Amino acid sequence: MRISDDRYSRERLCLDLALRFLRHEARTQTIRAWTGLTDDRIRNLYRSYMSHSSRFVPRHRGKSPHQVAYFTRSLRVQWETAQLASLFSLLHVVPAQSGAEVAGSLPGLMRGERLCYAFEIYRATIPSAQISFEHAVFLALALARGDQLRLGKCAGCGALMVVERFPIREKPCQDCISLATHG
Repeated sequence: MRISDDRYSRERLCLDLALRFLRHEARTQTIRAWTGLTDDRIRNLYRSYMSHSSRFVPRHRGKSPHQVAYFTRSLRVQWETAQLASLFSLLHVVPAQSGAEVAGSLPGLMRGERLCYAFEIYRATIPSAQISFEHAVFLALALARGDQLRLGKCAGCGALMVVERFPIREKPCQDCISLATHG
């Protein structure tokens, strides 16, 4: 038997992705959905690798975020949401077409790797970021579903924005608002 057989490399990819999710403080149910690992396997990974690490990584309990209003609660979070959604779009975390079946097929190893990479870039470019990894996962799923949030464009400059599915009127981005008030 060779260690490079497909099932061993897939298992290794699952474990590596699960460890990455753990470092980002993902909940067990999130890790399970994206890696296919069992709850026991995830808990054992945490105990073996994360509980003795140099930086304490907390384990969050309870339901994952599920309210889209979080992404529109302040101008700062709206701006950060647009930045993160741009990365999701550029790295093909979120497919161009949306729908319930698309969102159901979103969780997986390759997209999970891209999701982590996008989140890591987001955190590196915005050190005081307010959006957690769990909220980032929820944003990716909400954009893939497209039933409440979608990618849209600024009415003024055409910049990428996250907008409600059926907005009452087109909104300008934060930069266009600032130009109009200070211009």
